[in-house]
This record gives sequence, structure tokens and C-alpha cells, in this order.
Amino acid sequence: MSSTMSTYSKAKAPGIRQTMSDLHTWTGLLAGWILYAMFLTGTVSYFKDEISQWMRPAVPAQAQVANPAELAPRLVETMSRLAPTSPQWSIGFPDERSPTANAFWRGGKRFESATFDPVTAQPIEVRDTTGGDFFYRFHFQLHYMPVLWGRWIASICAMFMLVAIVSGVITHKKIFVDFFTFRWGKGQRSWLDAHNALSVFGLPFHLMITYTGLVTLMLMLMPWGGDAAFKDRGARQALQNELSAFVPAGKPSGDKAPIAPVADMIRQAQERWGQHGVGRITINNPGDTASRVMVVRADNQRVSVSPQYLLFNGTSGQLLDTKDSVGSAAETRGVMYALHLGRFGDLPLRWLYFLVSLAGTAMVGSGLVMWTVKRRAKLPNPDKPYFGFRLVERLNIASVAGLSVAMVAFFYGNRLLSETLADRKDWEIHVFFMVWGATLLYAMVRPAKRGWIELLWLAAGLLLALPVLNAMTTDRGLWNSLAAGDWVFAGFDLAMIAFAALHAWLAIRTTRHRPKVKPVRKTAAVTDGTAPAPRRLGGVAGGAAAAVAASGAPSGASGSSLSGGTAVSPRSGMPGVEGAR
Repeated sequence: MSSTMSTYSKAKAPGIRQTMSDLHTWTGLLAGWILYAMFLTGTVSYFKDEISQWMRPAVPAQAQVANPAELAPRLVETMSRLAPTSPQWSIGFPDERSPTANAFWRGGKRFESATFDPVTAQPIEVRDTTGGDFFYRFHFQLHYMPVLWGRWIASICAMFMLVAIVSGVITHKKIFVDFFTFRWGKGQRSWLDAHNALSVFGLPFHLMITYTGLVTLMLMLMPWGGDAAFKDRGARQALQNELSAFVPAGKPSGDKAPIAPVADMIRQAQERWGQHGVGRITINNPGDTASRVMVVRADNQRVSVSPQYLLFNGTSGQLLDTKDSVGSAAETRGVMYALHLGRFGDLPLRWLYFLVSLAGTAMVGSGLVMWTVKRRAKLPNPDKPYFGFRLVERLNIASVAGLSVAMVAFFYGNRLLSETLADRKDWEIHVFFMVWGATLLYAMVRPAKRGWIELLWLAAGLLLALPVLNAMTTDRGLWNSLAAGDWVFAGFDLAMIAFAALHAWLAIRTTRHRPKVKPVRKTAAVTDGTAPAPRRLGGVAGGAAAAVAASGAPSGASGSSLSGGTAVSPRSGMPGVEGAR
């Protein structure tokens, strides 16, 4: 008997899969809301240049990409008038995704910038907006906080994501088999099937994008190795040269001298990298005998962001240095960085990045929803959940459906805010966060299901109306863009219509969903005087329940008397003398 009691009293230790399941659940939930926002804004960032074009409708589409060797001399001449005393100019050339040239330069203690017409090389006025760069910056450094704080928060969430991916694979031992199984309309089982399918579909990508995201911030996360190996200023500058194409301007001589023809320098680079292989030139100490011109290779034609450049004497045009490669560790980092950004890909590859990343976004979102679906069925009263459950449920609504509303509101702000508004680009971002906050407040005061449905329909309506607003406020509406072959504007409007259909479909599915209510297990005796077979409870309660059920005792008996005059011990569950206590 003692061995039986010992067996019942000892709780079975959880196995590795159960431990990994708990780890997967809580890492996914605690970071899930920020991870969803990071994933979705990172996903749309694969088309950040196209989004920026749409948000600057006054900039015309380019018929063909300008040759950097022909455009550079005119841009240098323009910069000589705009910033003659600046110690450093950095000039970027148009490419197939960005129709304008751009430049930034040091102006005292701050940087200034300008956008240039690719034909005339003259400055042009463009709409004051951050464009797609807002989503790109937000996905790894958030907003309204110091940059380092935002990057640390994003990094911690990415670490949680990595743990959730690995623990999820361990938990679901049949994850690859279940990928081919989907049980529609089965409640929690359907959510789990969808979560598994989305996870397996892009599993290599999800691992890659999470790990490489951490690699991009490795010097911030783990600075100790670099601090120990590169102690003096010269060594740290050597490290910087391995990571980026930046050469300090140095001290000017004070003797004036004209800049040598930059077209010849660019042609030398084009012989190595191709006509559109030059992405940018940097001129240090322009107009001084100590000037240097650095011609930097573009990142969009290679799977690496490791610096490659040619360094010229700015007055004689003589080639001084060639940077064609970096060390193995720096190149590994450069390749991982490029894989994360995806800038090397052509249009089909960027769409593949986008779709698989969108599946990752849905994976995170389905995991958040599954947490509430699974636990709602276990609540004592599902219609009156406790505060913590309600909070998680409302945060899910605002994080998923509310974020869609906020992102489309950002585009509405771009079209509706006055172009003369001070700090206009900041107000576009303010609109985004004000609307996102409003969706959270709305979700808090509405029933959960109605909150999902209404915000999904709101997102669908706003997305569908955005092409109409674009046609009303610009001359580059959908029909005009299709007729002119302007596929950036036409593609953006068509994408909004497609996403409107997706949100409408989700709203309809949510409206039609009827959760299945599990029948309550009867504990009282049935009408024929026999008790139903009990669930295996284990321990003391299991032994007592088994004995009572086997005896057929009527429910509600105050003691443990049985009809045959025997009793069951409340401690051991063993039969004893009638009335024994």
C-alpha cells in the first residue's frame, strides 16, 4: 500500500517536449506583439523604395536609369554651389528602384541633404516624407525612444523569436507530417494546423531572417571581442574599414585646387563592376589639394554589403587604393547582412522574400490568437474571462487588426496632410501611432469578436478606398498608371486592393465562426442508478473516484458509505469497515 501511495503522490516530471512547449508558448506570447509589428513592417520594407516613390507623387517615373559617369560631373558642379565649404559630400545615383539622385553633406555640426533631378542634376522639391524608410527603421529600432533603446528591445524580441522557433520544432515532433494536414473548421485544431503550416512553409527563411537580424546588430549586442582586440583608435578605424565604405575626411591642406574629372574615375569603376555597378561617390575636402574621391560599389548586384571601392586623388585623378575584398569574418557578416536586407534580388526574388516573410507574420499572429483560443475553452465562464485573458485578447486585436488600420492611415496622412505643414514627415508618423492607439482603446471597449470583425472591415474599407484617394489627389491614379506603364503606382494600388480583399475575407470568416462548445462532463449518477466512467485523475482523487464509480454510490452522500455496507477510505481509496473514519 505504501508503494501505491508513493506512486500516486509523486508528480511525473515533464519531458523535454512538454518543457519546450511551455518555453515556446511563453516566449512567443511575451514578445509576440512586438514581433508581429517587426515582422509586418519588415515585410513591407522589401518594397520600401517603391513605397517611397508612391509617397512622393511629384517625382516623375524614369524612362531609363541615368549613366553615373554622365550624371556625376553635373552633380559635382551643383554641389560646388550648394555646399562649397563642406568637408565631405556623399552623392548617390539613381537606380532602377529609385528615380532620383541624392546627396548629403556635413554642414557644421549636422548633416544636410538634397534630392536632384536625374537629367538636369538640379535640386528638386519633393514631398516632406520619410516614405518607406519609416517602416524599415521601425522594424529594428521602433520609434519615440532613443535609437539604442529601440534596437535593444528589437534584439531581445528577436532572441525570443529564435528560441520560439527552435522550441517549436522540438515540440511538434510531427510538424513536417502535419504540414500536409489541415482540418478546416475545427477550432483550436484548425489554428494549430495553420500555425504549423505557416511555420514549416518558411522555416529556413524564418531561421535565417531572425539570426541574420541579430548579426546586423552584433557589435552592439556583443562589443567585448572588438573592444579587446581593437584598443587604439587606428585599430578601430581598421575595423570600421572592414565593415563600411567610410574614410574620414582628414585635415585639409588649405590650398585650393579644382576637382579632377570624376567621370574618368567612375568609368574605371564601371570597367570592374558594370555600368550600373557604381552606387555612390564620396568626396572628402572638395576643392582642396588634400581631397580624395571614393567610388563605392552598389549593393544591389551582389549578395554582400561588405565595402568595395576605389580611392582616387581628388586633384590628379590618380588611383590610390583598391578595396575589393575584406577578411573572412567581415565577409561572413556582409553576406548575412545582405541576406537579411534582400536588396540583391530582382523583382521575382523580392516578391518571394515578401510572401515568405508575410507567412512569418501570419505565423506570429496565428500563434497569438491560438493562445487565447486554447485557453478560452478552459475558462470557468468563457463569457466572463479574467482580466489577464481580456488584456491579452485586446492586445491581440490591436496588434494584428489594429496595425493594419494604422499602416494604411499612414498612407492617408501622406495624401491628406497639407504640404506646407511644419514637420510634415513627423506628423505622418504621429498619425500612424495615434490611429494605432485608437484601435487599442476601441478593442478594450468592444466584445472581442466584434472588435476583430469591425477593425478588419475598417482595414478592408480603408485599403480599398486608398487607390480612389490617390486618383483624387494626384494625376497618377490606377487607370492612368496602367495606361502609362507606371508599374510602381499601378502595382501599389493593385496591392492595396488585394490586401483589402484579404482583410474582407478574414472579417467574413470571423463573422461566420461559431465556436464549438464542449459538453459538460456529468458527475452525478445517471437515471438508472449507475455512475458514468470517470476521467483518470491520478493521485488520491483518482483512486477515490475510481472506487466510488466502481461501487455505484449515489452522488451527494455526505460520507463514503456504499450500498453494500462498505466504505471507501478518503485517504487511500481502499474499502474498509462501514462508518470507519
